[in-house]
Amino acid sequence: MASLIDIRRRLRSLKNTQQITRAMKMVAAAKLRRSQDRAIAARPYAKLLREVLASVSSRVTEAKHPLLASREEKRVTLLVVAGDRGLAGAFNANVHRAVLSLLAEKRGWESVTVLPIGKKALDYWKRRAKQLAPKAYPGIFARVEYAHAREIAEYLAGEFTEDRTDAVYVVANEFKSVIAQIIRVEKVLPIERAQTTVTEASGQRPAEFIYEPDPETILARLLPRYLEFVIFRMLLESAAAEHAARMTAMDSASRNAGELIDSLTLTYNRARQARITKELIEIVSGSAAQE
Repeated sequence: MASLIDIRRRLRSLKNTQQITRAMKMVAAAKLRRSQDRAIAARPYAKLLREVLASVSSRVTEAKHPLLASREEKRVTLLVVAGDRGLAGAFNANVHRAVLSLLAEKRGWESVTVLPIGKKALDYWKRRAKQLAPKAYPGIFARVEYAHAREIAEYLAGEFTEDRTDAVYVVANEFKSVIAQIIRVEKVLPIERAQTTVTEASGQRPAEFIYEPDPETILARLLPRYLEFVIFRMLLESAAAEHAARMTAMDSASRNAGELIDSLTLTYNRARQARITKELIEIVSGSAAQE
């Protein structure tokens, strides 16, 4: 059985750890509110942008924009979006696991280039990826800006239009709720025609518009902006999901520390009581022996 000094030392350590996890939980909760508001606010714009693209594309009989060019997938770029820090439960591990599952599923890919977003993605894939992109973006989740998405989109569009990659996939966490995040695997290049055509499922006829300039020119301007915003929205969703995962993990850690503190406190009190009882017995026995 551990001595009273050892138990007190463990109790002190657990209480310090609990203070740290509680502080991290409060910080994550404060950051989550801002990130959640930004992610949710971006969803209506993303939906409207898809509708605008669908409307314009429905009036273009033959779109020849380079971002729409479909090729056989031999050379693929994977945009892996993870966090900048740990202590977020399985947030980062789930992303890496999804990437490995995707690679196992797509056996026909001849070469895969990994573009890591976030420090944890860079640290993980620079030791495992056969081919790492010349660019990486660690540390951008301190404050996600649209400029980050524009830079990433321009790089990916350049790789695709210059025929250095045949397709681009994004693997990232999407914010669903405080206690749930969803792993999304989405193909962003080439932009599929199904995403830019009006579906018959809605049962609504598209509104008639007069375009100036012509729809082909407008579509050519919209497609790069659409790619930028898709990436920007994924960054916002991942940032919100990371804060939610960290808040949940730190809350669980604080509760577990509290349970251990209660258990150790009970053990300490029992050991202390046993020690006092033993000392009293020794005193009584010594007094009886003198009589």
